[in-house]
Amino acid sequence: MARRLTLFALFSASIALGAALPAAAQGNSVAELAGKTHIHGLAFDRADPSSVLIATHHGLMKAAPDGTVTPVSESRDDFMGFVPHPTDSKVLFASGHPQGGGNLGFIKSTDSGKSWAKIAPGVDGPVDFHQLAVSPSNPDVLYGAYGAIQTSRDGGKTWAIAGDALAKLIDLAVSPSNPDVVYAATEDGLMVSRDGAGSWQQPILAGVPVTTVELTPDGTIYAFAPGRGLLRAAETAPTFERPAEGPDPAGYILHLAMDHQAPARMVAVTGTGAIVVSRDGGANWTVLGGN
Repeated sequence: MARRLTLFALFSASIALGAALPAAAQGNSVAELAGKTHIHGLAFDRADPSSVLIATHHGLMKAAPDGTVTPVSESRDDFMGFVPHPTDSKVLFASGHPQGGGNLGFIKSTDSGKSWAKIAPGVDGPVDFHQLAVSPSNPDVLYGAYGAIQTSRDGGKTWAIAGDALAKLIDLAVSPSNPDVVYAATEDGLMVSRDGAGSWQQPILAGVPVTTVELTPDGTIYAFAPGRGLLRAAETAPTFERPAEGPDPAGYILHLAMDHQAPARMVAVTGTGAIVVSRDGGANWTVLGGN
């Protein structure tokens, strides 16, 4: 129990990291970024898969393979929820806070993050989705957490309440085969809904906190449990195994993203702010930009 309390006290405190990222972030390295801002999301850049998009407390950044970080645009808004369109490399979705305070609502970029437009306020908005997920099989279906779990069926133009938010929710992901099957990483385990987040079944991974969940196009679930490391299972038979210790097995990882064109390639950020990459399905990891 002491481990859990310490873990999630650290997780909550990390949200407030980074009060002063320089206005010109040109030349920052991935290693320097962790000390200057907090990372809220990751994605391989579909237009340039060798690079990683990093949603931060101070705007959207791009990290090159050598670890050099540059801002994608001049915006220094706080991107909390962040997810790329599953097939269109130019389209990104996000939510969070404007630099001057308040909530962004649901926002969208159609030029790879260079500019953003508010698409909808959401229910009881403007919302601040800390968790945001898009269906890989139907990109018009999205889920966001703001008080309750909200869903959109028209690409984010309108939102409705899908169901109650889970206690201690950390991450959301949608099945690649069914837009109504939603996974939730929580402090109490990994939950699944089969009715569009209207109700939740008993944990498919119970007894441990789960800090992130992601699925590959073939339906492999990846989840990270502190103390157990990176775990995986098939959606059709969710018995979890550990392919390897994974990054920071004794600590935790906050975000995990797949290269959906090459699912064995993954990127993650650890609790210490290190961005690490695997090219073999999580068996081995190297620091982005490291040798």
